[in-house]
Amino acid sequence: MPASATKSLRVAVLADSDTRWKWGALTAQRLTPADAEVRLDGYLLRGRATPTARQLQEVGVQADSLREVTGPEFLRALAEEPYDVLVLALVGGGVQAMLHGLRAAWGTGRRPVVVTGYVGVVYEKLTDGLLLRHGADLVLANSRHDADRFRAVYEGVGADASSVTEVALPFLDGQPYTGGHEPYTVVFAAQPSVPDNRRDRVYLLDRMIEHARRHPEREVLLKLRSKPGEHTTHIEELPYQKLVQGKDLPANFRLVYGHMGEVLDRTDLLVTVSSTAALEALHRRVPTVVLTDLGVREVLGNHHFTGSGCLASWDQLDAGHRPVPDEEWVARQGVAAGGSASGEGGYATAYDTARERIAELLDRSGGLPPLNPYYTPRSAPGYLPGILARHHLGPDGAPLPGAPTADKAPGPVRQIVRRAARGAYRHGVQRVAPVIRRMGEL
Repeated sequence: MPASATKSLRVAVLADSDTRWKWGALTAQRLTPADAEVRLDGYLLRGRATPTARQLQEVGVQADSLREVTGPEFLRALAEEPYDVLVLALVGGGVQAMLHGLRAAWGTGRRPVVVTGYVGVVYEKLTDGLLLRHGADLVLANSRHDADRFRAVYEGVGADASSVTEVALPFLDGQPYTGGHEPYTVVFAAQPSVPDNRRDRVYLLDRMIEHARRHPEREVLLKLRSKPGEHTTHIEELPYQKLVQGKDLPANFRLVYGHMGEVLDRTDLLVTVSSTAALEALHRRVPTVVLTDLGVREVLGNHHFTGSGCLASWDQLDAGHRPVPDEEWVARQGVAAGGSASGEGGYATAYDTARERIAELLDRSGGLPPLNPYYTPRSAPGYLPGILARHHLGPDGAPLPGAPTADKAPGPVRQIVRRAARGAYRHGVQRVAPVIRRMGEL
């Protein structure tokens, strides 16, 4: 490996939610050689889903520094701070805006290797999301299945596909499932936006409660992503914490928070609609069910699991069904790679190619060329300017006049105003927007 790969490395991660911070920080750790001295600086993009202190603690990933920034403030910091690697753990539009902003900030000067990718299962907006991420030096694919799809999209529009690099989800860990927990524990992994309506969410909640009543010898846990008022990658309009109020709950049914890995340590059966937690469970060989009760539909994301052997209904679970995953499907998804969930074989080496590519780029003679996203003001004049403007950037990627910055820590008044603004936004999302949608359905 080139010498630059084993020297002291400075790595930055920009994330816009707790889940993406977890993915970005863990990815950064896996992208750097084990024998390198690494400094990790975290930047949290200010917005509706900026992680709270509790969410950051639950993620459990430590950084040498961590601060909240606006888009223009981040661009200014990256223009002043020399980094070796930058991980953009953002929604697609955020990645595209930062690529253009960084291109303007760095020009033809020295720059780090820029990496981006996806937090988990990619089941919607595949082409849109990929083209918004194009321009990074590495676009990480979490499995062989994703890598094939990503390259096909880029090649299909005439874009350079060499950035696509197969890795694996960075948070697959833990010991292989051996069974024998007492009591037998069923965990439902909730998702903030799937399903997206009260009727279906109440249905799932009622089926969990019914399962607990049918099996008093089991413990049934509803694993929640966030507490009321917090947001994750997706907005949760109808949190289960509110839907459960007033219901008669059996003693063996509980709501739980915490790190998913710790919950999986005591799980005998993982149930979900389409959460990435299913892949975490499959990697450990925990019996896993992807529900079909609401149909197998693209809008739910459970269509991604066709061929997995994991599709089943609550009726089947009530009757004692235990799924058997299809080994070929599991292998293509990059989980339990090499036949072991303990880290041996394929999963342990999943990031080798990415590390080698980064080392080669760091050692490139004359440095790296300017970033070159697929979208430009000329190729997408009706699309790109709006994406950049949402992040207070002009068509050339430079911050617009009056763009928000934060030269110092916000004072008490600014903190109150910011909390009030976020509260108003969340009230609009959680209360007003659903009412407007219901009115539109009349």
